[in-house]
Amino acid sequence: MVLVMHLSKKGEYAIRALTEFGIEAVEHPGGLLQIATVAARTKVPEKFLEQILLALKNAGLLVSKRGVDGGYRLNREPEEIVLGEVIRLLDGPLAPVPCVSQSAFEPCNCPDPDTCGLRLSMQKVRDAISGILDDYPLSRLVDEVQQKRRERNATMQFDI
Repeated sequence: MVLVMHLSKKGEYAIRALTEFGIEAVEHPGGLLQIATVAARTKVPEKFLEQILLALKNAGLLVSKRGVDGGYRLNREPEEIVLGEVIRLLDGPLAPVPCVSQSAFEPCNCPDPDTCGLRLSMQKVRDAISGILDDYPLSRLVDEVQQKRRERNATMQFDI
């Protein structure tokens, strides 16, 4: 049986980490981030983060440099990375049930798949989820996070 869409801790942490790499790419183009820095910023356990960053590197989303001045950085521009790609990479298909998955299809056991109400409705759910996530670039997420941080910092200044 194929697992259906579920945002795991691995997927969640990958999005958090990529957001930090995206911010770094905007603020310091070409700059590297060390695992310890990303772990501290994202509150992700360092050992778990190492596994996630390796998966992202193997998928071509990150590049690394070894050594004292080493670290990771994005391998592509933030606007070229979409959340759907990242979630599929770490968590598998976006479909809520296997019989509507485009990448991991498994036939269902209902009597008539063409008229199955569950299948028809879950296909719409899959289309909505993938429509949003495949049209949600990391650059937009970075912009939104930076804007929220600026708003929070401005509010905190007035509270003092």
